[in-house]
Amino acid sequence: MKYKGLIAAMRQIEDNNTLSEEIIIDAMKEALAKAYAKHTMLPDVQVRVDFNPKDEQIHLYQQRTVVETVDDDEFEVSLEDAKKINPLFEVGSVVEEEVSMEGFSRQAVTLVKNVLKQKIREAQKQSVYDEYIDKLSEIVIGTIDKVEERFVLVRLDKAVAMMPKNAQMPQERYVEGQPIKVVITEVNRDTKGSQVLVSRAHADLVKRLFENEVPEIYQGIVEIMAIAREAGERTKMAVRSHKAEVDPIGACIGPRGARVQVVIEELKGEKVDIFEWSDNVSELIKNALSPAKVVAVLPTEDPKNLLVVVEDDQLSLAIGKKGKNVRLAVTLTQKKIDIKTRSDVLEMGIDIEAKLAEMAAKEAAERLAKEREELERLQELERQRREMEAAQAVEVTEEVTEEVTVEIHEQPQEEEVPLFEEVAQPEEKVVEKKRKPKLTNKASEYVSKFEALADASSNQQAQPVKTYKKKDWDKKDKDDDRRLKAADLLKDKEYEIRPEYSEEELEEIEYQEELNENQWDEDIDSYEEYEEYYD
Repeated sequence: MKYKGLIAAMRQIEDNNTLSEEIIIDAMKEALAKAYAKHTMLPDVQVRVDFNPKDEQIHLYQQRTVVETVDDDEFEVSLEDAKKINPLFEVGSVVEEEVSMEGFSRQAVTLVKNVLKQKIREAQKQSVYDEYIDKLSEIVIGTIDKVEERFVLVRLDKAVAMMPKNAQMPQERYVEGQPIKVVITEVNRDTKGSQVLVSRAHADLVKRLFENEVPEIYQGIVEIMAIAREAGERTKMAVRSHKAEVDPIGACIGPRGARVQVVIEELKGEKVDIFEWSDNVSELIKNALSPAKVVAVLPTEDPKNLLVVVEDDQLSLAIGKKGKNVRLAVTLTQKKIDIKTRSDVLEMGIDIEAKLAEMAAKEAAERLAKEREELERLQELERQRREMEAAQAVEVTEEVTEEVTVEIHEQPQEEEVPLFEEVAQPEEKVVEKKRKPKLTNKASEYVSKFEALADASSNQQAQPVKTYKKKDWDKKDKDDDRRLKAADLLKDKEYEIRPEYSEEELEEIEYQEELNENQWDEDIDSYEEYEEYYD
């Protein structure tokens, strides 16, 4: 069923209230379901609303449960009737039947309107709360919507915030339509709606202004440790630098006071005192009470109370106009301060020098104890580190040992590859020791080595000439290269490989050497017979 006017009204609500489409659709579904229950006078009736904003169609379905025995036909349907609609229905299934909304009564239509308004209002509350709860203590820019005697309404993006009288600066005058910078201090959610409170007198406003103007504060190099403010009169701010080369006070003041001047102009001439933070309470109080010069800060019986001693002419400056200076120092240091002059302290019988010496000795003892504790802590950390490293080294050694053991047991044995191939040596024949008979001196019976060779060559049958193919030559070259490489390896060795001979082999070698030396002398008595033989 088409409801073009209803879809148009829904889109207008969405635009005016800056709500998402899903929120409006859910509110519409709930409103139509309650309206149908009101129309049928059945509060427990089950209804499903199918909403399609693209084709502007709205379908309303009444749901009934499939049972074997029907007790109430408004909520249940028999299994037999359900099977007629769809044979797949079983006991416990849900049967839907589309119903028309044209016959809604006036009361049902009014209910749709009221439910829709209520759901939209609740969605607006939640949207405003979610938008500004994460912006607490942050600066926002708004426009003054209305000025009343006790408060000022400031219009923000999604809400109208309220600025009470005590959150306003006394010297400022507000005009409707004027843009203004405020800081969000509180976000509440109640039955009437979400309420946002803003302020111009809060100390967070000064803090955020300095963060916007000083890059070192935004980057975290300079930190605002504490801040105290009396709106329209004076602000005291303690800063600290996390880098030794950066001056925190100079960074906040800026070149020629440009940065702090922007903040002062936004605060309508309010004075701003900037000093350096100190962890020592005495030094911090001395800095907080500036420009007054403090002689000493003495402890009292109550640890929260401190006695501040100043010169007689510095008392009014330390207290400030209407006690303003000391109030800001108390707020900033969170200590109760009692300011006395030197003469008043002496009249009370307090020896300032002795108190200062006692405090110095106490501080030195505390500092020494802290240093000793720090040293012990560092030594303990070093000991733990060494123990940890030793334990890790033992674990690593055990892991490596296990890995090596596994590799030794699991890795298959590889055949050893020799550095070079061993050349097969022919079998050596056993040579018997026999003395050659001496030759006679006749030249006719003498046979030279050349003649023996000639006879051997003539008697030997002619052998066929062996031809080599290219593969054979390549193989021969490879064999030669292999032998050469083996010879080079032997040359590079630092030791000498010598053959080993048996005793019989050594005797044979000696016998052959002796024959070679005496051969000519034994066989030939004179060279003249040798010459006659050849003649």
